[in-house]
Amino acid sequence: MANQIDWVALAVFLFFFLLVTVMGFLAARWKAGPVSAHLDEWGLGGRQFGIWITWFLIGGDFYTAYTVIAVPALVYAVGAYGFFALPYTIIVYPFVFAVMPLLWKVAQANGYVTAADVVHGTYGSRGLELAVALTGMVATMPYIALQLIGMGVTIKAMGLTGDLPIIAAFIILALYTYSSGLRAPALIAFVKDIMIYIVVLVAVIVVPAQLGGYGAVFSAASDAFAAKGGDTGLILKPSQILPYATLALGSALAAFMYPHTLTGVFASKSADTIRKNAILLPAYTLLLGLIALLGYMAYAAHIKVTSPNDVVPELFKALFSSWFAGFAFAAIAIGALVPAAVMSIGAANLFTRNVWKSYVDPGISHAGEAAVAKIASLVVKLGALAFILFLPVQYALDLQLLGGLWILQTFPALVFGLFTRWFRSEGLLVGWAAGILWGSWTAWSNGLKPLASIDLGGAHYVFYVGLGALVLNVVVAAVATVIAGLISPKPTGATARS
Repeated sequence: MANQIDWVALAVFLFFFLLVTVMGFLAARWKAGPVSAHLDEWGLGGRQFGIWITWFLIGGDFYTAYTVIAVPALVYAVGAYGFFALPYTIIVYPFVFAVMPLLWKVAQANGYVTAADVVHGTYGSRGLELAVALTGMVATMPYIALQLIGMGVTIKAMGLTGDLPIIAAFIILALYTYSSGLRAPALIAFVKDIMIYIVVLVAVIVVPAQLGGYGAVFSAASDAFAAKGGDTGLILKPSQILPYATLALGSALAAFMYPHTLTGVFASKSADTIRKNAILLPAYTLLLGLIALLGYMAYAAHIKVTSPNDVVPELFKALFSSWFAGFAFAAIAIGALVPAAVMSIGAANLFTRNVWKSYVDPGISHAGEAAVAKIASLVVKLGALAFILFLPVQYALDLQLLGGLWILQTFPALVFGLFTRWFRSEGLLVGWAAGILWGSWTAWSNGLKPLASIDLGGAHYVFYVGLGALVLNVVVAAVATVIAGLISPKPTGATARS
């Protein structure tokens, strides 16, 4: 029965969960440094992470527990369209290789901790700095909530009900993040990624073997999509190609604008570390492709669910022994802890540096910054917990969709300044506002769908609304920059740049 506790799976789950909990508290002593004495130490791990630590950390907060749940769920629901995550991760790595080392050098030379620090240092605009900071914090909150949702799905699959297990996991996460800062998720990411790799590699070998091979898997999925009709199927329909491509491109440009991914970049010890990671990170794309196939395998296994998010847990329960199912559920739950911790740290860094220090206590000490960030990280996680305890799950999903749109609008302010000084802060701020407002209104009026449509020359085009908002953002920023230059030829504000 679904509501009966699987004690074997639960015992294995608890063993590994307690293991990473202990590791999280011990992390404060790892790579020695005064965690509470400086925001660099608590929020960036002392900026000393090498190639392998950075690889696990960035991979750990880029490929999250919700990724393991949501990507197969989307593939299960719509077929080939759900694979958009693969090209977007392929697109993002050349971008990381080309842009992130430059951003790291600017941050390292000037002691910047956040994207908003970089923006303020480049343009000298408090308004633009605050816009980037608030966007990052707001976009991150529902993302953390999704990690807790992913954890909740696995806990429910073992027969545990109610909110108490999630609250307990939240308390553990909050305490060791408060104690150890970024060192905790960096250390735990080793365990998480190894466990996820084991689970996925076993799944893509064992599951098809039990189902009659990959031929049977694709045949079952094809028959199921044919019965559904519509745009579902193993191959993209012509009408899906443009939305698929724009969604992949927009997602790629947004991925490393999030505070948690940038935190991993800023915590690296060198620009060369980031370049080498951009070369190594595609290994995660291979893993993601294998994870996505679980959505097809569910059809061959005759898995029936009320919510697509239950596909992976139900597949594991049906085809794995209890002990390995518990191991798999632990891997997914730990996969929630790592990104949730980094996300809360990234948001706390933004609040501390670009809200508290800028507007409340400009003379705050380094230790004071670390103390404020610790408290802010607790508040952020508490807000995420409130999302899933007191609001419908759909709210977190909808806000995460809007969050991706919003964070993409910080791209011009953060990235353009690394290559050109032509844009004015006034123009970038107006462009940001235009992208946020138009994108939010369009998504809202379409029922919070990620796609928008336009008719040009008698043809109908469907595209990712976030990318459309970014195009509008850049056009408005360029026009506003020209107008600002005509009104005031001499740029205002600081132009310090490494």
